Amino acid sequence: MSGLRASNATAIAPVDDDYIRLSVADILTTPVGTRVMRRDYGSYIPELIDQPMNDVTRLRILGATAMALLRWHKRSRLKSVQLNVDGHKADLKLQLVRTDLPRRQTLWASVPLLK
Repeated sequence: MSGLRASNATAIAPVDDDYIRLSVADILTTPVGTRVMRRDYGSYIPELIDQPMNDVTRLRILGATAMALLRWHKRSRLKSVQLNVDGHKADLKLQLVRTDLPRRQTLWASVPLLK
């Protein structure tokens, strides 16, 4: 299965790093319960975005990130995650280790949560 780049709608091969980034962003930004045939697909991050941004909420977002990727993204392992909040902008910086390649490769991804 292949995907499309959001910027210019060109095809992305499943072995491409952009495909992994697209898949991770889709998992993390899809609210649980919104997919018709897969009600448990997604993450709880969209529910947590409107909560007060304190240490508890940050920890919940990091946990929701880890749990969603552990369950739905089998092609890579999460090595580290960092939540950056700057006023009305928030994004997750992820360090993933791809396990679907013959040799493990580190991949960095950024998922914007608030714009």
